[in-house]
Amino acid sequence: MARILIAGCGDVGATLGLALNAAGHAVWGLKRHPADLPSGIEPLAADLTDPATLNALPPDLDAVVYSAAAAGFSEVAYEAAYVSGVRNLLAALKQAGQHPQRLLFTSSTSVYAQHQGEWVDEDSPAEAEGFSGRCIRQGEQLLWHSAWPAVAIRFGGIYGPGRTRLIDSVREGSAVRPDGPPLYTNRIHRDDCARVLEHLLNLPEPERLYLAVDDDPAPLAEVLIWLAERLGLPEPLLATQPVIKPGAETRSNPAFRMRASKRCSNARLRASGFSFRYPGYRDGYGVLLTANR
Repeated sequence: MARILIAGCGDVGATLGLALNAAGHAVWGLKRHPADLPSGIEPLAADLTDPATLNALPPDLDAVVYSAAAAGFSEVAYEAAYVSGVRNLLAALKQAGQHPQRLLFTSSTSVYAQHQGEWVDEDSPAEAEGFSGRCIRQGEQLLWHSAWPAVAIRFGGIYGPGRTRLIDSVREGSAVRPDGPPLYTNRIHRDDCARVLEHLLNLPEPERLYLAVDDDPAPLAEVLIWLAERLGLPEPLLATQPVIKPGAETRSNPAFRMRASKRCSNARLRASGFSFRYPGYRDGYGVLLTANR
């Protein structure tokens, strides 16, 4: 039985924690307000941005999963979640004399600057200039340069129960298909996110970096048309792609979303022995659509 701390135990962390508990491990979920954690995960009330709250970590931890998410889409929020929070937790582990055998860090494919539909993998340059990519890369480096073995997992866009933004946009009629060259998108189902983390906790000799996306990096227009067909709705309207203007990094800015056009390879993850429950968007979204009828 391993003793595992999930720091920033949100949706993905709770899904992972339940699986680890079912496998016989002792699991703690660290978050500001842990009362909503499911049974089987020991609640630990703490704030990763406040070092004073991290002085009562469970002793003798075997593994730590850092899965905190930014509280908002701003440089201050990303700095707090992916830099200060990581630094504070590493300092608390060191001060407590902990010797975890493995650290996992939930990173993001947003660290890549490629936006012309290129294929990227773990060896591709990760040079996104926006604050989100920069802060997340800093978090990766902090973990890799810590005193303990660390693995970063760059996840694509996460969807699943409670994460149905694309479906909702098609239903509401607000979805638009980008005109012009294919705008490639990469995704992974919430359940497969948790399964990737569990897999890498158990892998005897993992690499230090993995891309975690499904097998099907698909053009956004293709996904939207497929969803509309399944919902029995008209195809979303075409929208001309705007010109990319620097210095406007917001999720609501279509020019920012354009910069995400790349195709991420999961070959390294697949080669490690991982098998997807939802290998493509049709598999995952199909289940969600059936459940939401």
